[in-house]
Amino acid sequence: MFFKKEVKYLPLHEPAPLPSLVTCLILDFIGSAVIVVPVLGELIWAPISAFLFWRLFGFRKGFLGGVFSLIEELIPGLNFIPTFTIMWCIQYARRNKEKLGLKTIR
Repeated sequence: MFFKKEVKYLPLHEPAPLPSLVTCLILDFIGSAVIVVPVLGELIWAPISAFLFWRLFGFRKGFLGGVFSLIEELIPGLNFIPTFTIMWCIQYARRNKEKLGLKTIR
């Protein structure tokens, strides 16, 4: 009566599996290598990169990251940013925060 019962919620669904780090590194390498074919490479790779980002990382995060990836690939000189690998690291840290010893911020 005086103590609150701890309520545990079960997730509605299992999170989608995380893409492999090797896949993300390869896609970032392709994005950086696009500079070899200056205009045509960027115009072809940018929408492909955005679509792959969306498919690999899920709907909401993938959509926002895909838009960022599209803009990043279209702007000359920003191809060096490893968007796939950065998102993989963020997702990995979120999923394994207890194992990594990270505290949750409330």
